[in-house]
Parts: sequence; C-alpha cells; structure tokens
Amino acid sequence: DREGRARMVNVADKPDSTRVARAAGSIRLLPGTVDLIRKNEMKKGDVLTVAEIAGVQAAKKTSELIPLCHNIVLNKVAVTATLDESGVNVECIAESFGKTGVEMEALTGVSVALLTVYDMCKAVDKEMLINNVRLTEKIKK
Repeated sequence: DREGRARMVNVADKPDSTRVARAAGSIRLLPGTVDLIRKNEMKKGDVLTVAEIAGVQAAKKTSELIPLCHNIVLNKVAVTATLDESGVNVECIAESFGKTGVEMEALTGVSVALLTVYDMCKAVDKEMLINNVRLTEKIKK
C-alpha cells in the first residue's frame, strides 16, 4: 500500500484470460545415485513418479505457502521429471483461466518436485545440488 505495508493485490477489475506458465529446474546427483534411480532401487521407491506427484500437489497449494499469492483455479498442472547422466530435470506447466498468472504455481511445482528428489535420495547422496529453478515461459491469451 502507500505506506509500504505488504498486501494482496486486488485483481477484481482485471479481465479473465487464459494463463499458462512453464518452469524448470534440476538437481545434480552422484553417478551412483542416478544409477539407483534408473534401476528403481532407491529405498523410498520410484523417485521420478513420486516427485511428479509431489509437484502437482504443491502447485495446487501455492496460495497456502506464499502469503500474498491469490488462490486460483488450476485447469492443468503437469510435472515431468526426467533422468539424465547428471541428475534429474523437472518441468512444470500450469494453466488457468482467471485474473492472475500461474507463474508461482509452476515454480512451486518444480521446487517441491526437486525437494522430493532430494528427500528420497539424501540417504545415499550427500553432494546433491538443486539449481537453475526458473520461469521459462509465461503466456496470457
């Protein structure tokens, strides 16, 4: 506000539109950890599938985690976790039809998916590095 206090922005007068956001990030892992994930031999189970589900759940709860973020109806959230020789890459696409964007939902989905990989691998890998979490696309139609 005018006094510099935090507040949620009023979006009542904004027109509804289709909003799409895409975010990405990665977690670097030791080669042995990558091998365990590839062979589905991690003690906690299927790392990639659990990370994808966690990312979807997190995107749906974004407004509960980020104080001034609007609670929006998500029409689509898709989280994809892929394994390569250096670790796991995650992408999240979020879509809604409303008055405000879905960037925070996409970024939250990626972040929690990566944290889930970290949690599932922390017993065997002490050198993991989450990096390059970023918004890669924002569309307003």
